[in-house]
Amino acid sequence: MGKRVLVVDDEKLIVKGIRFSLEQEEMQVDVAYDGEEALQKVKDQDYDIILLDLMLPKISGLEVCQQIREFSDVPIIMLTAKGEDMDKIMGLEYGADDYITKPFNILEVKARIKAIIRRTGGKEKEKDQVLESGLLKINQSNRRVIIGEKEINLTAKEYDLLELLVVNQNHVYSREQLLKLVWGSDYPGDVRTVDVHVRRLREKIEKNPSEPQYVHTKWGIGYFFKN
Repeated sequence: MGKRVLVVDDEKLIVKGIRFSLEQEEMQVDVAYDGEEALQKVKDQDYDIILLDLMLPKISGLEVCQQIREFSDVPIIMLTAKGEDMDKIMGLEYGADDYITKPFNILEVKARIKAIIRRTGGKEKEKDQVLESGLLKINQSNRRVIIGEKEINLTAKEYDLLELLVVNQNHVYSREQLLKLVWGSDYPGDVRTVDVHVRRLREKIEKNPSEPQYVHTKWGIGYFFKN
């Protein structure tokens, strides 16, 4: 069974082109043309990835992204016609995993989708392997993170970042190294992406994000995990 993708955009020609191209890759494609329809589809159906336009009728793409993150960690790629860095960072702030600026090459879209699906689905057949550090537990087979008795809902990139740091405890990674290792050497964003995700990760796993217990900052260098 092919991967299931939801494409959300009010420009029907763009949706038609993306849908046709993804179906050539044997993916199952659902579409939505406004924010309300998109939210309802995500609640009714499990998706492997969502392409979500920033500017949507009824509910904006950023608000849709934020609401999805309240109940799902499905990977989200934001589509934006705006080129300003702030719009891209805001998309990541609201829980998006990646962004693509319009006009885009459909080959780039497919490459990003495949890369994210590889990173988020590559461990499905492995036996359960659990990393533990104090109250923090990471199940690498199903990518679940639990602190104490509470499961923490992380995005794909937040999970990848945490797993890398936990596996290599006390190793200090520069922001440039983390960007390359977690997002890939061909990722077009900059190191602010790392800072945004570290802050969001701390807000989810730390009792006091300003005094972190797990993910620490090495000033002038980067980040490391220590419990």
